[in-house]
Amino acid sequence: MKNTSAKEKNAGISRFGKLNFRVTNKQILFSTLILCLGLLGLAGLWFKSRYKFDNKMSVNLQEFSNVDYPVNPAPLGKNFQRYSQRKLTVIKRDDTHFDFVIEPTDNKTAQIIIKNVDLELLVPKAPEWVKKDQGLEIIAFTDREWNRQQVSFPANSPNIEISGGDGFEKQNLVEVALANNCLNAGFWEILLFTKEDGNKSLYYQSWFTFPMGHYKNIFEKINNISYWKHWWKLEHWQDPSGTIVKSNLLRNVLDQKEVATEFPLDERIIVSGEQSRKVRTTLAKNITKWRDFYDAKNEIKFASFRPPGFYDQNKPWGNQYWRIGKFDKTILRNIKPIDIEQNLQEIELVFTDTKTSEQNRLLISGINLKTLPQLPVEEYPKGLYMPMGIGIPPFYQSYDELTKNHPDVSPYFSFLIDSQERWIDHHHLAVDGSVMHLDKDNPNLLHLYLLSYERNTLIAHFLIDLK
Repeated sequence: MKNTSAKEKNAGISRFGKLNFRVTNKQILFSTLILCLGLLGLAGLWFKSRYKFDNKMSVNLQEFSNVDYPVNPAPLGKNFQRYSQRKLTVIKRDDTHFDFVIEPTDNKTAQIIIKNVDLELLVPKAPEWVKKDQGLEIIAFTDREWNRQQVSFPANSPNIEISGGDGFEKQNLVEVALANNCLNAGFWEILLFTKEDGNKSLYYQSWFTFPMGHYKNIFEKINNISYWKHWWKLEHWQDPSGTIVKSNLLRNVLDQKEVATEFPLDERIIVSGEQSRKVRTTLAKNITKWRDFYDAKNEIKFASFRPPGFYDQNKPWGNQYWRIGKFDKTILRNIKPIDIEQNLQEIELVFTDTKTSEQNRLLISGINLKTLPQLPVEEYPKGLYMPMGIGIPPFYQSYDELTKNHPDVSPYFSFLIDSQERWIDHHHLAVDGSVMHLDKDNPNLLHLYLLSYERNTLIAHFLIDLK
């Protein structure tokens, strides 16, 4: 056996080491290339899977029991969960019209079809006049997707078909609702109602993701722009705070005046409608008057509204009420909305930020004050009950009303802006909309209320003299 000298050994090690070093670099480059190709492949598969579409698609339904969702604020009925474990099939009729087939998995449960729904009215569509300005377009799409839109159908509607089952649903179903939840694009909801003791009661609720391929195609069809221009904002919350709001592109001011307004800070909080059901989602103690919302010593939080569309007390949502901490004045304007023949009105509430002393303004515009209902205060939910945004529908509306009042041609808009005309993120401020009605006895007195985050509670009541 030949002996190897130390010099030869070292030379061999050196040669081997150099060889190994060169091979390692190549391996790294090759491995990096393979990894990149793999990631691209995975991205392609994800994209294909997420945006796939077909004329007939099975869609998973998610149902929560009382144990799963103990803080559900819906008006649950005695038959809640007795007709559950359903399946959903989404059927495309044409570019924007779809059927939603809610299928049973047992003999006692009925098949319910929501037929021929025009999704041009539920997928975000921006008014043509906001497309003249990128900032307004972004705000319009963002707020439209991040506001709830619940559309209802009476059981005898031509859009509803009920068949099979044990007869309970055929006899007792009074309303079907389809909701685009105030979350990322695609998070939708189905609700079925009966009546108990004269009140509407929920007996079935489920959540699903509307097929994103169809969502994308509908969006592009109705807006005539690429989905990819706004997809990230629609599918993920991207805060457009600081965006300059050019309100002159939405309406022209004809005249204006300051009007006398009361904000009775020591008035007891008024509760009715959905606010009476959302006591468990308002995480605060000893809040009895409007003043309490603006007291820095009070820690007021709300249960977060999370995907697929439920309230979570374990993830509290805060507020920035100091930004509207001191009410200053009200300005009433007569306006001429863009592309609308009729002259309408606009209300501006001016506030002082109690931390920075900056003036912030809430605009509620494109309303006909004379046509607002006259109501007692305790019936405020029957007033004009609207979200924040541009070209938006009400939170709750019948499908028949929606088809007669397309949101994208509505002159209504509402937003908060700072002293530099920059958009304020009202979600983080924790104001999601307003309610307005005329006084029951005095048509010259306007009642205006502010809705908190997710409409959990009212946070203010203004009495505005319109004379």
